[in-house]
Amino acid sequence: MDRQKYLHIALLLSIITIVYNIAEGIISIYFGIEDETLSLLGFGSDSFVEVLSGIGILHMVIRMKTSDIEQRDKFERQALRITGISFYILTTGIIAGVIINLIHGAKPENTIPGLIISTLSITTMYFLMYFKIRIGRKLNSNAIISDGNCTKSCLYLSVVLLISSGLYEIFKIGYIDIIGSIAIAWFTFKEGREAFEKVRLNKINCCCSDSCNK
Repeated sequence: MDRQKYLHIALLLSIITIVYNIAEGIISIYFGIEDETLSLLGFGSDSFVEVLSGIGILHMVIRMKTSDIEQRDKFERQALRITGISFYILTTGIIAGVIINLIHGAKPENTIPGLIISTLSITTMYFLMYFKIRIGRKLNSNAIISDGNCTKSCLYLSVVLLISSGLYEIFKIGYIDIIGSIAIAWFTFKEGREAFEKVRLNKINCCCSDSCNK
């Protein structure tokens, strides 16, 4: 299989990442609002930020199909800045939600959707991680390998949702959802910081934003 065919697979994986995150975001936010589950709402909002950054990796792969890439272009750097700002806004929103829930003593009505969504997400993220790393090695592309490794963080985020949803469903303690929300906020803050760090360094780094490129 030649380079262009591997790049075609990388392009397909990028499109799957974007489409999946759009669907996951819509469903997660719907059930997060419906069942008053802050951790699921934050998880769904994170998915939409991942869509923004997923566009960056898609743009990178398209460029790789036509030429060797040495540095990020203006579009990719701007996409990273927007992604970083979006993650910071999301972090602020989640923390505000945690404070409001603590004041009013709110707790989820149902976390079954969180269990289902997180389980599906873990499966999907593992699939994407495995094949991105494999294709990256075939292409000898640190950018695509780094992108695949970054997907591990998204997988970990899904595990956090799975654990918090499962524990709440067993014990029905509202603070479990709060703790899960804080953990998700930490992940989104870390992703925002790393997005800006990548802009500053202008070289390959790793973050969950799925915008790892050259």
